[in-house]
Amino acid sequence: QVQLVESGGGLVQAGGSLRLSCAASGGTFRSYAMGWFRQAPGKEREFVSTITWSSVTTYYADSVKGRFTISRDNAKNTVYLQMNSLKTEDTAVYYCAANINNSGRYYAPRERSEYDYWGQGTQVTVSS
Repeated sequence: QVQLVESGGGLVQAGGSLRLSCAASGGTFRSYAMGWFRQAPGKEREFVSTITWSSVTTYYADSVKGRFTISRDNAKNTVYLQMNSLKTEDTAVYYCAANINNSGRYYAPRERSEYDYWGQGTQVTVSS
């Protein structure tokens, strides 16, 4: 059983930065593709970013490209999301997710259905 715990959320002013962390346990983190999603009130959970187990490939939603950076430290079983130039529309609960069934070096899933485990989420609120 894989467990994912997000941290690092909070309240920040527009233009500010936050770094989210997601610590994994109970599995072989270094072989998992990892992703970040977010869900704003009244909206569907949407893709934010993903990274292969090898870190060779990353993808971003158009809405965050150039502002957010995903990274991982396999030695620490942790994936990060550095969020800069935050906007009010970035306000949401942010979730990390793990895909444990596809170990392809370049596999970086962008669909919710491709992920097997999810964290409980961390709230990010950006004020104007």
